[in-house]
Amino acid sequence: MASDTWWWENLYARKVLWTTGQAVAEMDRILPCTMDNVEEVLTVGIASWVRAHGLEILEVEEGRMKARLRQDLDQQLFTGGMCGQATMSAIDTVMSLAMLTFPRKGGGTASQNNQFLRAAIRDDLIIEAMILKMRKNTAYEETRIVFEGSGDLVVHSTSVYAF
Repeated sequence: MASDTWWWENLYARKVLWTTGQAVAEMDRILPCTMDNVEEVLTVGIASWVRAHGLEILEVEEGRMKARLRQDLDQQLFTGGMCGQATMSAIDTVMSLAMLTFPRKGGGTASQNNQFLRAAIRDDLIIEAMILKMRKNTAYEETRIVFEGSGDLVVHSTSVYAF
């Protein structure tokens, strides 16, 4: 029950912060995202239910982000494969973090197109997002999810980020 209380208090605090503009000011202070501050960016800028997926950030550089998503029973289907919603959420999160490596603020995902090439089963996943092109109002991005062990492609995704 304590964790439920914490979640509601955290949710309330985040809404108050966003309403008052303090969270926006906090993001202004910590951006751009780097390997040194990525955990702070995740805490301030990413929803708590997304953080619960347990993404491990492996590499951060301007326009690129690499993370690991471990196999987890809570994110698996009855077949043992990672559910598509978990992988799509991870794609969007890692892509958004790659966008935050630039000092440019605001915006969000306008579209995400995913091709699932095989079941994400029996191995942890490596997710790498790369910004391909930045324009005035949009950015184009590619994300690849591969098995950590073999490097075989599991999901290929392209996204458009709107400012």
